[in-house]
Amino acid sequence: MLEGFDERSYLSARRWKPGDDPYTLYAFNQRESERIPSNRALRDTRHYRCTTLRYDSDLPPTSIIVTFHNEARSTLLRTIRSVLNRTPVHLIHEIILVDDFSEDGELDCQLLTKLPKVKCIRNNKREGLIRSRVRGADAARAGVLTFLDSHCEVNKDWLPPLLQRIKQDPTRVVSPVIDIINMDTFAYVAASADLRGGFDWSLHFKWEQLSPEQRARRTDPTQPIKTPIIAGGLFVIDRSWFNHLGKYDTAMDIWGGENFEISFRVWQCGGSLEILPCSRVGHVFRKKHPYIFPEGNANTYIKNTRRTAEVWMDDFRLFYYSARPAARGKSYGDIQGRVDLRKKLKCKSFKWYLDNTFLCFKAKIQAL
Repeated sequence: MLEGFDERSYLSARRWKPGDDPYTLYAFNQRESERIPSNRALRDTRHYRCTTLRYDSDLPPTSIIVTFHNEARSTLLRTIRSVLNRTPVHLIHEIILVDDFSEDGELDCQLLTKLPKVKCIRNNKREGLIRSRVRGADAARAGVLTFLDSHCEVNKDWLPPLLQRIKQDPTRVVSPVIDIINMDTFAYVAASADLRGGFDWSLHFKWEQLSPEQRARRTDPTQPIKTPIIAGGLFVIDRSWFNHLGKYDTAMDIWGGENFEISFRVWQCGGSLEILPCSRVGHVFRKKHPYIFPEGNANTYIKNTRRTAEVWMDDFRLFYYSARPAARGKSYGDIQGRVDLRKKLKCKSFKWYLDNTFLCFKAKIQAL
């Protein structure tokens, strides 16, 4: 499978050097990441019933889009090899790497095109995650898009459950359970399958346990979990549906808040979000970003979330401003195009969203 690709040569660049802090470049333990093989074995973290499920033989193939900026070569290669090793080959139409103007020039991306299915796009300037993903989606040729971060490892049979749900209903947006790859040891740790995405009024994402009532209704641990919000790094969506919904808000910068915007938009405009317990993908969770935000991390996050609040949250945006008073004075750009999109799609109100996906917020609203 790796014929023509010189892995040793590829990994030799920018390696950790003894005496250097292994966390400086990537905000995770570079030394440990480089010690681990690019094709390491993983424990199957699914519920045992998942192995009994059967999927259609004619599932649609997907374009897998991975964006990166100054990613460690060891984690980027491990992401790609895990996809190639644990995915039926006929389900991968292509793997599109979008290099968001990394300092390594074109080498990271171009060298990896010697791997099967891999294509490379490089931005001519720093665009950030949101615009890079849109560029990758615009180049994609499969009918289904799969977005992955560049420091992941997909687990056994991760893709068929996701494609099955999309095939049955193209308005679904589906995400795997996100297992944890420890940033210090790179140990692969199973995450709970009883979680869904949540947030507070400052638009800070958090995982929330299913309520006792929700767990009681789940008679089958393989059943999809409806979620108000997706984490945003890993999900699958029908390409036509993605385009119909307005892709991403490309006036958002770098990273942050885009998962709220797309989650609100999917639900309010006729779709749904699910987490699938029988799909597992590991992700390296870091405590800080290793890259630079030109306008600063906080300012960028406020701009992006303020755009989300102004377009999608109606009068409930006042709760956002109460939680983030500093946001009132921050510029957030022109939102008229996104407001027009909402009208064109005849999207529902934010109150409808809360009533239908986030019943636990009623008490919080009354308390405020």
